[in-house]
Amino acid sequence: MGITELLAQPVGNLADCVRLHAAERPAHVAVIDSHRTLTYAGFDALADQVASALQRDGLRPGAALAICAAASIEYAALLVGGLRAGVALVPLAPSSTPASLAGMVADSDARLLFVDADVLRELAPVRDRIAVPLVGLAGAPAGQSFEAWLAPAGSRPQERPVEPEQVFNIIYSSGTTGTPKGIVHAHALRWNQIRRVQESSGYGPDAITLISTPLYSNTTLVSFLPTLALGGTAILMPKFDAQRYLELAAAHRVTHGMLVPVQYQRLLARPDFDSYDLSSYRMKFSTSAPLSAALKADVLRRWPGGLVEYYGMTEGGGSCVLAAHEFPGKLHTVGRPMEGHDIRLIDDEGREVPVGEIGEVVGSSSTIMSGYHKQPEKTAAAHWRDASGKLFIRTGDVGRFDEDGFLTLMDRKKDMIISGGFNIYPSDLEAVLQQHPAVADCAVVGVPSPRWGETPVAFVVLRDGVDVSAEALMAWANGQVGKTQRLAALELVDTLPRSAIGKVLKRELRDAFSPARVLD
Repeated sequence: MGITELLAQPVGNLADCVRLHAAERPAHVAVIDSHRTLTYAGFDALADQVASALQRDGLRPGAALAICAAASIEYAALLVGGLRAGVALVPLAPSSTPASLAGMVADSDARLLFVDADVLRELAPVRDRIAVPLVGLAGAPAGQSFEAWLAPAGSRPQERPVEPEQVFNIIYSSGTTGTPKGIVHAHALRWNQIRRVQESSGYGPDAITLISTPLYSNTTLVSFLPTLALGGTAILMPKFDAQRYLELAAAHRVTHGMLVPVQYQRLLARPDFDSYDLSSYRMKFSTSAPLSAALKADVLRRWPGGLVEYYGMTEGGGSCVLAAHEFPGKLHTVGRPMEGHDIRLIDDEGREVPVGEIGEVVGSSSTIMSGYHKQPEKTAAAHWRDASGKLFIRTGDVGRFDEDGFLTLMDRKKDMIISGGFNIYPSDLEAVLQQHPAVADCAVVGVPSPRWGETPVAFVVLRDGVDVSAEALMAWANGQVGKTQRLAALELVDTLPRSAIGKVLKRELRDAFSPARVLD
């Protein structure tokens, strides 16, 4: 059976794709990290050692293994070997607090936890709360090293066919307090994603994908998994660095990349960006946070290859896609619903709104999460059903469809500012600020106001070498907007707080701001 026939199956296992490529093209490079390169034959054998070790340790199909580490070949082998053994994957964010990490390990029911040295140090304050064995990656002095834990070279695990609803992974949502929600994805969902990407994104055996976001992120997996499934080469960056990214892209003749908006911003801001040969790129992708129209236009102008923006949630439901290189007049949107995806807008009472009106985005497709792990009430709260009973996932995002069916996002519903009875969308104000030549980055949040209930405040990062006062910049911005939208305060900051995949942490901005500084 060839890869085309394998992917035509209703449901399959990524590990079987890797096995097929190892048989057909054993010497082709599968994975590269900062220390070594592994062919498909070598990577397949390493995944067998992982799967055999998991089975030796009694992890049956459906059991979970947790990984918290920087990207590496060993990390990739744990993902594929875990799938080969039928084990559910629990990739965790190293940037989480120690208490949160301990909580996620316990919540996931993981039987093993793989960590690198940096994570092991972070876990020291809560080590007594982690009741599972630790295995050390990259020389971490954990209970057992990865090399010692592995099954002997040449081991072959028992074959474990997967069922459509069997758990592929549990990905925990970001959260600053308590235990984040574990989002459960089934094998059928991931298989559908791989097949969809095969048809539309140009991945294949000659693809070279530069992976610059963490492997725990759904953003990364929707690019990393298809690369391996279709026999391409994945280059893993343990940590994003703009100069190193450009060096790797040019040296390896990279064809594909999934980057979050802040990475595009940092790359294009480099004075030497245009000196790198990026002509090998076929397609670049963006997701995780809105990519501004101005930044899309800059990418299209200066970076060869197509640019595709995906809009969706880790929870699944409906997704939109914008092929920016095909629709240069729609760069302010996130595109139209993907084929087979049903996206609608609803009001606060759960009623659909007509085209042109603003509403919360809900979506339905074959890629809907199984639910939040062990949280049925929160799972039910994420659901919306239409009059026929069709299931949709609520996104919490507010948007509007235009007459051509393109979706424009306004904001997260929780981030919308209600000031004096008027709805203010921070994204509108951010778009205005981004037009000023002195502004490199910005975010607008709502803060309490005795007079208006809430009022908008801006946080702005200036471009290097620019000198403009906060007062002058706020006066300029307020001259561009309506009276009800005017900023009450503007602060100049060195950086905006962001998650590991580039989302602005607006809660931190709100918490750090003193309402006494607002001029009502």
